[in-house]
Amino acid sequence: MHPAYRACMHPLKLTLAATIAAVTLASQTPAAAAPFVLEEATVDSIQAAYRSGSLTATELVQRYLARIDAYDRKGPALRAFITVNPNALAEAERLDAEYKAKGGRVGPLHGIPVVLKDNFNTKDLPTTGGNVAMKNSQPGSDAFTVDRMRRAGAIILGKTNLQEFARGGVSTSSLGGQVLNPYDLTRTPGGSSGGTGAALAANMAVLGTGSDTGQSIRSPASANSLVGVRPTRGLVSRGGVMPNSFTQDEIGPIARTVKDAAYLLDVMVGYDPQDPVTALGVGKAPASYAKALDAKALWGARIGVMANLFGKEARHVDVNRVMEQVVRTMEAQGATIVRFEVPGYEQIAGNVGTDRFEARAAFDKYFAELGAQAPVTSFRQLVDSRSASPDIQKTMEAEIGIEDGLSNATYRERTLNREKLRILVAAQMAEHKLDAILYPLQRVLVARAGQPDQPERNGVLSHGTGFPAVTFPGGFSPATATAPIGVPVGAELLGLDYSEPKLLSLAYAFEQAARVRKPPVSTP
Repeated sequence: MHPAYRACMHPLKLTLAATIAAVTLASQTPAAAAPFVLEEATVDSIQAAYRSGSLTATELVQRYLARIDAYDRKGPALRAFITVNPNALAEAERLDAEYKAKGGRVGPLHGIPVVLKDNFNTKDLPTTGGNVAMKNSQPGSDAFTVDRMRRAGAIILGKTNLQEFARGGVSTSSLGGQVLNPYDLTRTPGGSSGGTGAALAANMAVLGTGSDTGQSIRSPASANSLVGVRPTRGLVSRGGVMPNSFTQDEIGPIARTVKDAAYLLDVMVGYDPQDPVTALGVGKAPASYAKALDAKALWGARIGVMANLFGKEARHVDVNRVMEQVVRTMEAQGATIVRFEVPGYEQIAGNVGTDRFEARAAFDKYFAELGAQAPVTSFRQLVDSRSASPDIQKTMEAEIGIEDGLSNATYRERTLNREKLRILVAAQMAEHKLDAILYPLQRVLVARAGQPDQPERNGVLSHGTGFPAVTFPGGFSPATATAPIGVPVGAELLGLDYSEPKLLSLAYAFEQAARVRKPPVSTP
């Protein structure tokens, strides 16, 4: 406390003029910077602490590593990680030196710890897909997006557990075991990017990545009170990411806030000649998704609520209750809600999956790029190793049984159905003059651990059309003995191609108004 202010606490010793002078002097004294809080830290709060000198990247990484040590294999034993980067501290020290040498003029993600789903290639860490036969697979180069993150200054903190080879939605693997949901340790964290979801929800890192063939970025976002972005086809390169499908695969950011997801998306977008579909995205991204966010975006927006994507049974009550509150909040923020139903949607949406017809060719392309030194060099060798967990082994055997999937008549029919679904959804948006369509990512609460499948997810609206979608925290179910603050329920907004700026702003406006997210109590 400034001496003059201390004196003014004893007014009997001061004249009125002296008291006024003391208070004035105290008000002009710079306030001490607020202490940095690790839990729920954001890119902005970390960078502010770096600028103030109250935090270094080395200190930050040490604190995240301590949380990983306390909670990933101990305590709640979330099993979110397959590999923790042994060089993370050294990289943080290098970045601290760079920050000092450059006077803070550094990359947009400087010193920001990121976790990668363990199907993103990394030149300095194994890329396993969660499979024991791949545990020593060491790519020679980073995935395109990983390279961009490093150039932006990000610290790769580790590789996260997943549904093995991203084939399914409950996040269990032969190498990493079952990931648990930090909000309810009897439940899964969604999938297939469930390790990333659990790690971010439990404050073990700042940002993370996921891949999404069906809904695998958005399912963990929904189940862990996070934000997940499945981008428009062609916006983000899939180069160097273990594939399932040429047609359905996309990759994108997962974060605790909309702005942080936008920061990571800013870095991930870009043309990659190794993934030619990214040519479609050239010139389609704004200068910055993060800077384009608008907290008033809901005012005047027309949001469609698609009845086909809501359940009507007792098991749907918890999710529907949360979604109705989302609707009321959006209306309070100035949005017009348009409720509608799409006749014939289920018949088309149920027949748009192309992944199992493309899986063999896609995976063989990945193995060819790894090279002959890899522990596995073909999809046939992988399947014959019988190293995958039983459900995944069965899936891969079915995939390799399709000899020429790209010429299959059913494949051609489903490719046509994808275009029909795109037109159907676009026509509904045009007819109702919609800015976006709102629905729950999952009609029921996330599956319990031990269930083989993740039920009643709505990801097909995006993966079946290629349109972008943003999942964000909608609310929580009622608290129970195993879920002390309830189970997270994720809401999703979908728009037409390259509408990410609008979708992110709508989600941001809701986030700022509702302040839904709460950290789990299992990882204090």
